[in-house]
Amino acid sequence: MIIFPVLLFGAQLTMTVADQVPNLNVRPSCVAAANGDIGIKQDVKVCLDDESSARGQLVKEWSQFSPTDRNSCLRLTTTGGNPTYTEYLTCLEMDRDARKLPKDTTVGLSR
Repeated sequence: MIIFPVLLFGAQLTMTVADQVPNLNVRPSCVAAANGDIGIKQDVKVCLDDESSARGQLVKEWSQFSPTDRNSCLRLTTTGGNPTYTEYLTCLEMDRDARKLPKDTTVGLSR
């Protein structure tokens, strides 16, 4: 019986975390970009400015994204590498926009 309250508490914690834009450490990704480690060379300051701008956009649009998408995109963004706000924002926008697509994909197709 102890397991259930622990699981319930864990679920509440997940929802609380998803209520705010997370703080990501984007510096390692920007340093890697400056070193050309990811295929392109970019100035660290320009990269950090771009990431700050992406975070600002996330703050503005945060309510448009479902808690489920926030959690799944955060897991995807932070798994296996250095997270960025641009990657997180792109994931959220794609999930949101995909839901707006028509459900019937046969409309307009010839048979």
